[in-house]
Amino acid sequence: MDGILISTKKDNREMKELINSLGYKVKKEFLQIRNKKTPYYLGKGKIEEIKEYIEKNSIEIVFVNDSLRPSQWFNLEDYLGVNVYDRIRVILEIFAKRAKRREAKLQVKLAKLSYEKPFVRELFHRVKKEEKPGFLSGGEYVVADYYEMIKKQVKKVRNELRKVEIERENKRRERKKRGFYLISIAGYTNAGKSSLLNYLTGEKVTVDEMVFSTLSTKTSRIKKEDKIPLLFTDTVGFIKDLPHWIIDAFHSTLEEISLADVIVLIVDASEEIKEIKEKLSVSLKEIYNLKEKPNIVIALNKIDLLEEEEIAEKIREIRKFTNYKCVPISVKNGVNIDILLNEIYKFLPTLQKIEIKIPLNNSDGILKWLNRNTTVLSLDLKDFAKIRVICSERIKDKIIGKCLKAGGEVYLYGNRR
Repeated sequence: MDGILISTKKDNREMKELINSLGYKVKKEFLQIRNKKTPYYLGKGKIEEIKEYIEKNSIEIVFVNDSLRPSQWFNLEDYLGVNVYDRIRVILEIFAKRAKRREAKLQVKLAKLSYEKPFVRELFHRVKKEEKPGFLSGGEYVVADYYEMIKKQVKKVRNELRKVEIERENKRRERKKRGFYLISIAGYTNAGKSSLLNYLTGEKVTVDEMVFSTLSTKTSRIKKEDKIPLLFTDTVGFIKDLPHWIIDAFHSTLEEISLADVIVLIVDASEEIKEIKEKLSVSLKEIYNLKEKPNIVIALNKIDLLEEEEIAEKIREIRKFTNYKCVPISVKNGVNIDILLNEIYKFLPTLQKIEIKIPLNNSDGILKWLNRNTTVLSLDLKDFAKIRVICSERIKDKIIGKCLKAGGEVYLYGNRR
């Protein structure tokens, strides 16, 4: 379906991507550079030009590359006689299409309710002034009831999301007990976060060349068994100029970033350096809002699309912009993923090597537990169960406690405990 785009900005590429993701095509753009917005968003002459174009070309929808005030939205819809979607509504509609899991659906519902509230207040104001006689066939009373319903729905959804958060907190606590370190894959929307998760963990998260293809977090264990046990989480993508209430609605998802031991901030290397810096700036701002002193590794993805000189130049520019380590990678071809992992490991405690000797009659349950939660280097079941493992620092004391309770002996780096 065709629509038109109106804007006061020179760069409308991202907005057109969002519109395409929603399933529409921009037939024509109307641009008017101005700092001061009018009651109709643009000047009267430009709005009249747009109205004439709509009528001649049977346009059914108008997109605005901005956040409209409720009064501007009502004015535009009334005057143009078609549906008007501002930037925030477009994003919310994309969210609604992408949401599959219960948590994502609840988050989208909360965001949409928050979006509707000021518009209903504006409608209530207009009904009282009789600017919309007969609207909702009950006037101001029906509008007031609808506003109260929104407030009740917001409270209900927040309570449901809190239950989901508690479930997530319990899972996170259990993972840490088992010695896992949590790594969040963050970044601007459509940078390759899901692709990296799939490569590292063997998952099959849907990967689309569209913005916001991931709304629900997915946490999976790294495939490699010879290193510190890592859990990677794919998170919802960042995007510029999101209002605080959308960020608030997705709090439980973004919390994965705030509680991560390390954040992999993924960047699309195929974009122009100016755009890379802008998106890095947005992403870092959101991360700093979530975590005061984050451990960050920047992954410059899609280097398979660039020449060596281009890669080197973009790394130099990123280093001027931020002091975080930047690793050029290609998820598609598996290039430099080992280097990226090594940079992650630098933020984490070293592995613990432990030798254990347990009476055979007490060993069965412990051996199964060790097999699930450590990397087993060797096992001898002659007179005693003798096992050598590598484990996370987080579960070293738990292993020692289990083995001593079973009447065993524990050696750390050759020292008896």
